[in-house]
Amino acid sequence: MDRPTEIGASLVVKGEITANEDIVVSGKVDGSITASGHAVTVMTGAELVADIQARAIVVSGQVFGTLCAGERIELGPTAKVEGELTAPAFELKDGAVFQGKAETCKASAKPGLQLAS
Repeated sequence: MDRPTEIGASLVVKGEITANEDIVVSGKVDGSITASGHAVTVMTGAELVADIQARAIVVSGQVFGTLCAGERIELGPTAKVEGELTAPAFELKDGAVFQGKAETCKASAKPGLQLAS
C-alpha cells in the first residue's frame, strides 16, 4: 500500500483497530491498535488511551498505554507517553516526556508480556 490509513484529527475511535497496513493517528483513540508488520504513527495533537502493537511506533502526540514494537519505538520532541514500552530499540528525542517502564527485547522475539514461571 502506498498510503497509510489515517485517523483524522476530528475522529474519535473507541474499540479495537486491526490493520494490515501503516496507520497514522491524528485524532483520539480509546482501545487498542494492532498493525503487525506495519508502522503506527501518532501525530502531534493526537490523544490515545490505547495499547499499540506494531513493527514500528513513532509518537509525537499523547499516549497512555502499553506499546510493543517488533523493531523500534521513537518518541518525538512533542511526545508525552505514560505506560510500558517493549522494543529492540528506542529513540527519545529532546523534549519527549516518558513515564513508565521500558524493556528491550531481541528483534526476533515477539514483543509482549509473558507470565513468570
